[in-house]
Amino acid sequence: MTPQNSIPECIVSKDERWVKQITPKTDDFSRWYLEIIQKTELADYAPMKGMMVIRPYGYAIWENIQRLMDKRIKATGHVNAYFPLFIPESFLQKEAEHVQGFSPEVAWVTSGGKEELEERLAVRPTSEAIIGPMYSKWIKSWRDLPVLINQWANIVRWEKVTRPFLRTTEFLWQEGHTCHETFEEAQKETLLILDLYKEFVETELAIPVLAGRKTWREKFAGAQETYAIEALMSDGKALQMGTSHNLGQHFSKVFNIRFEDRGQNLQYAWQTSWGVSTRLVGALIMAHGDDSGLRLPPHIAPVQAVIIPISMGNWKETVLPAARTIEDLLKKVGLRVELDAREEFTPGWKFSEYEMRGVPLRIEIGPRDVKSNQAVLVRRDTMKKETAPLDALSAKVPVLLEDIQTSLYREAGEFLKQNTHKALSYGEFKEIFETKRGFVKSLWCGGEACEDKIKDETLATIRVIPLESEGQSIQGACVCCGREAKTLAYFARAY
Repeated sequence: MTPQNSIPECIVSKDERWVKQITPKTDDFSRWYLEIIQKTELADYAPMKGMMVIRPYGYAIWENIQRLMDKRIKATGHVNAYFPLFIPESFLQKEAEHVQGFSPEVAWVTSGGKEELEERLAVRPTSEAIIGPMYSKWIKSWRDLPVLINQWANIVRWEKVTRPFLRTTEFLWQEGHTCHETFEEAQKETLLILDLYKEFVETELAIPVLAGRKTWREKFAGAQETYAIEALMSDGKALQMGTSHNLGQHFSKVFNIRFEDRGQNLQYAWQTSWGVSTRLVGALIMAHGDDSGLRLPPHIAPVQAVIIPISMGNWKETVLPAARTIEDLLKKVGLRVELDAREEFTPGWKFSEYEMRGVPLRIEIGPRDVKSNQAVLVRRDTMKKETAPLDALSAKVPVLLEDIQTSLYREAGEFLKQNTHKALSYGEFKEIFETKRGFVKSLWCGGEACEDKIKDETLATIRVIPLESEGQSIQGACVCCGREAKTLAYFARAY
């Protein structure tokens, strides 16, 4: 994690933050976001428009996300596989709604070497069209069901407007594709994964989310129903964090995925698909970051604790051995720890660097600490300091890291609560979006005309219809048209 391109300015005043080079997010949130990505070396711009290079620090975060998510996916009975990157055009064209939904974003391969291809190949924008034909070969009987397959892959969508991690031409994700005997089983799978995503994001990323169904207009192209988790970023905009789709039998009919049921009749399989992507890294920045840089939850931080020896006097003979002992102790209890013993940078410079990179805990040890048999612990979430005996660190640090994880989630939850509003009238609704930020919870008639009007006049869209309101009797009027409401909905401006 050696810095290469940028050296943060740092000061020694205890009354000011160390990092001074990042634009305050209240001044320019977009610039703040992009500066953090580059200065913390999460990613860099690739030579091709709209593409990024995920640098080692950013990829380490994604690897931790992948590891923790993959464990959950496999625990629910799913297995991993891999399908081709290229999809024949005829496959993609088979499902009209699907191809129409992705047509503007599809990248095409038209030649191989010097030869023109007889049929264009799409670079996968999603994999339903290549997985479907394979499932039609593999599934013959109800005994072959369910098929529970996930893949970790890259996706290409030719986006017009891009932003690192949030929306890029190429990105990384996992996509699950399952087949079932009945609609009920497919629906159970869809909601199972929605719950898995919610639990994962809240537990590991420390970001509270709203879970619910998307409107017909916002659903995945070709799906029967789409469900999503939505989070509130610290600028008050919503971000879709993951989706789970009940595909019904649309794709199984297109690709002839049929099985002989228990009564020896041919039936089309019921399918689902679901995924989360490297967008989660962008969410971490926007949900937890502050004016000094990243604040990473310990569960996914590449480095959970950094040890910084104070280089004074004969520190190599006195301080450095103690720092190495701390490193060994913490690694033995399974923590991701780094000891920064570089001589070319001052301790103050290192404080600034690791603060900006969002390392959850800084452990400082100097000559006086060695004499006192203690170390100074500095939390990144609150910047609070405390001392602890050296022989207590292996027990103290894991507990402190869990407290930091909980603290970040609690802080984000309080922000969500404070920025979720209710609106009964359209005038109140519009005023909230003109003067405040966040989610607005209101009743909706279910009509696309109201959905369109709200989007045109406020730039807000329906993010989710909460699961708890499904099937419930709704009393009240639509916030937009005043007619009888059919459901409750969460509205927000979104990325």
